[in-house]
Amino acid sequence: MKKTIVAGIILQGWEVKSIRSGFVQITNGYVIFDANEVYLIGVNIQPLVNISKFYLHQSDRIRKLLLTKKEIEIINLYNKKKGYTIIPLKLFWNKSWCKIKIGIATGKSNQDKRLDKKNRSWKIEQSTIYKRISLNK
Repeated sequence: MKKTIVAGIILQGWEVKSIRSGFVQITNGYVIFDANEVYLIGVNIQPLVNISKFYLHQSDRIRKLLLTKKEIEIINLYNKKKGYTIIPLKLFWNKSWCKIKIGIATGKSNQDKRLDKKNRSWKIEQSTIYKRISLNK
């Protein structure tokens, strides 16, 4: 993780109620930069059952993030660089305000991927060896 930033989110009333109830999923979310504004995409907020059926609820709409000019410039800088991605890490409440912690991270290099694959295969082999040892006793 290169850097983390805490941002506010512009939400609708039903979204606030759903987040308080825990009907939110941020695993597929990411942050984009467009025309000096930062937006959150891919975060899924499911509406509550008892919310009005007359209003069309978009559970995966684009939400604007509230940041300072300096934070927007930092995000723009990393957005232009190749290999960096901006993702939501944590959704939390600060008093009565819903905040989101976003992180600027780099992807894995090919060498890191090979190392992970090697370690994973060694752990599988290690577990089979331990199983054979425990069966022989």
